[in-house]
This record gives sequence, structure tokens and C-alpha cells, in this order.
Amino acid sequence: MKPKGNISYNRHIECFDVGETMKVLYDTILKATYIGRPNRFVVTLDLNGESVLAHLPNPGRMWELLFTGVTMYIVPHDKPDAKTKYRVIGIERDGVVIMLDTNYSNDVAQHLIENKLIPGWEEWRVVRREYTVKLHGTSSRFDLLLTNDKGDEFLLEVKSCTLFSKTGAMFPDAITERGRKHLLHLKELQNEGYHTGVLFLVQWDQAQWFLPDYHTDLEFARTFKEVAPSLDWKAVAVAWDETFTMPTVTHECSYPSSILDTEAHDSGVYVMVMHLDHDLDLEIGSKGMMHFKPGYYMYVGSAKANLTKRIERHKRKRKKMHWHLDYFRGYCEMIAGLPIRTSGRPQAMTTSAQERRKGKLSDDSAARESADVDLTKIDVECALADAVRAIAEWNVPNFGCSDCDCNSHLFGMSGNPIHNQFFMNVIENYRMNMLDELVNR
Repeated sequence: MKPKGNISYNRHIECFDVGETMKVLYDTILKATYIGRPNRFVVTLDLNGESVLAHLPNPGRMWELLFTGVTMYIVPHDKPDAKTKYRVIGIERDGVVIMLDTNYSNDVAQHLIENKLIPGWEEWRVVRREYTVKLHGTSSRFDLLLTNDKGDEFLLEVKSCTLFSKTGAMFPDAITERGRKHLLHLKELQNEGYHTGVLFLVQWDQAQWFLPDYHTDLEFARTFKEVAPSLDWKAVAVAWDETFTMPTVTHECSYPSSILDTEAHDSGVYVMVMHLDHDLDLEIGSKGMMHFKPGYYMYVGSAKANLTKRIERHKRKRKKMHWHLDYFRGYCEMIAGLPIRTSGRPQAMTTSAQERRKGKLSDDSAARESADVDLTKIDVECALADAVRAIAEWNVPNFGCSDCDCNSHLFGMSGNPIHNQFFMNVIENYRMNMLDELVNR
């Protein structure tokens, strides 16, 4: 279908020979070991015993991938005046190669489209890159312009997805207002008669399902849920190897949209990560004096509503003292607030949660079902606290657990939990892996 309405185009981009899409992306690929990340765009690596800096072209958080000792793939920097000698192109997770170089996302998308490797899009071919469209005074640049033998045009946005669990994938891994506006503009263009869509390149061939990451960016997820039925979009799992030649599409990921109806709300549980750099003896409300040793702390809480505001309140230092955490917050640095948005299922059905129920509910199944609504949130909070306790080095007794049977909801460790694979596995488990039960129903 041809577009209608007052739409103008930037046509100053040269066409290219789509038949010559390169397959080999890099000449020299080196393996190195991850040490740290001084800033969003630079990582420190061990390369054959030498500490080197490498540019990271993917600005995402990637907390679920960047752990000390993991294997990263780098290439010599192709810019002579670059601040770093090397550039990161990939990383390993569980022995599987993952592409991180977003500079080649459009090249990969073009390769897959031109070789008819995306199910349902076999009729399309690429004719332009970085195509700017202006509609009703708003301009947006899209990654690819496609066409078919009928002369139809298809505006396509390409996204690289590096947030995944055992069998699922989510996007984004950080709040993206730009991405949300892109979705709205794509829908607006669709309403004007244009064919528009999004291609999510899931860099994990084990991913079976895809969802917007409502834990990290609830507004993006809500927008995606609204516009997805109007757009021609796909999430495809791609497989890479150590040569980083063009990947193959293993399959198209499913979209279990019903999960958004039940889970994508501003309620659930959370973990606040903080750092205390000194010994501290502090009076915590009616609990009296408590001792806190230096280190990183993880506080587990829940919110039946307004989860976002609860986390933002915890981040502020100046406020009326109400929760135990309010007293402690003023003496430590806030590292991160990690929301886990959930209705309570299936997280409440963890072993620890079920054990808690045994003492509270009869064996009558009807009684258990009727009590789920009231007990679910507390079950999830306490089950999450149990999971964090299992990987922590110490806890602060009687902190944050006045309304439950737990010993504590505040736990500590000497290193930053964000860079601790065991802690991030807990977050991944509660955010994504437990959704498998809902996906497979």
C-alpha cells in the first residue's frame, strides 16, 4: 500500500548493491577475559596476561552478561585516532557466542531479509538505509526501507536484543524513551497507510519467546502492547559462532501477549542495592540499635501498587522515616533499584513460598485458592528474600521483616551484587525464568 497524507522523505541517501552483502564481518578476532567496565562504552580486559581497554559499542546495561572472567571477543580498532586499541564484538554466555556489536545490526537484518531467512517476510528486499520520514512536523529516522515486486514500501526499525533467560528474551534492558517514541511514530505512519514494523534480533538461539521488558521499562512495554497488533514485527533468534560470519535464523520467537495482561503492572517486589563504606551503629525506629559493617547491601521489599514510586522514594535520602530502610538509606550510596513486576504467579509457587503456606492454610484446595490473592505478594517477597539470603554473605537480623516470619530482608556481601553472577541469576530467575510456566500453559 502506498502512504497517504502529507509525508516527506529524506532522499539524500545513496542506494547500494543489495546483492553484495558481506558475510565475513571481521578480519582478526581475538579472545580476552572480562575484568571490569569503567564506563558505558569502555571495558577492561585481560588479553594474554596484559590489561587492555576496549570500546564497547553496545551501551546497554548487560548486567546479566558482564561478569568477571567471562570470555569476550575483540578486534583491533579500525580507527587510528581511537581512544582504545580494541573494540568489543561479542561475549560468551554458557559457552554460547553472543553478538554485541550493534554497528552491524542493520547489516545482519539486511542479510537475513535478502536471503529470505525471516519467515513471512520473503517478499521484501532492502532498498535504502537510515531513511528519514517526516509526518505532521515530527521526523524519525528508521533503519531500513524495504520494497517488494508490487512497489509497496515497508519502514523497518531494527533492534538488537541481548537480554535473555534460559528460554526467553526481553527488550530493552534499560529505559528507552526514544524507543517508545519510535513505536508511536511507526503506528502513526501505519495509520497513514504506510507498512511499518520492527525486527528484534535476539542474539540467543535458545530463546523461544519474546516480550517487552516490563520490569525495566513499564512505559515501553505498555506502548508495545498497544501498538504491536498494528505493526508488522518479528523477534527472531539468531545463532553465531566464533568466526562471526553472518548468522542463521534458528526460529521466530513466540509472543505470549497474555502475560502482559496479568504481569505488566506497577506492582510486585523489588531489591534495592546499596553500598556502605564504613562501620555504622544506627538506631532503627522501635528496633533499637543495629550494627552494619562496610559492604554492599540488598534490601527486599514489595509494593501492592505504585512500585515505581516506592523505589524512587527509597532512592531519596530526605524523607519522613517510615520503613526500616529509611533510617539506613541516609548513610549509604544507592547503586540500583531492581523491580520485579508480578501478579504473584508463578513466583509464589517456589518451594520456599509453598512451605510457608503449609502452616497458614488447610489442605483444602478451595481454601488455598481463595487465599492466593491475599498471600501471593507476601509469598513472593519472602521467597525472594530467601533466594537473596542463600547467595549473601551475611544478613542484618530483624530488619525489614516486621510483617512476616523471615529473620531479615536486608542482606550483605563484600562485592557489588550487580557484578555477581549468583545474585543476577536470582533476578533473572524471578523476572524471566519463572515466566516459562505461564508461557507453556
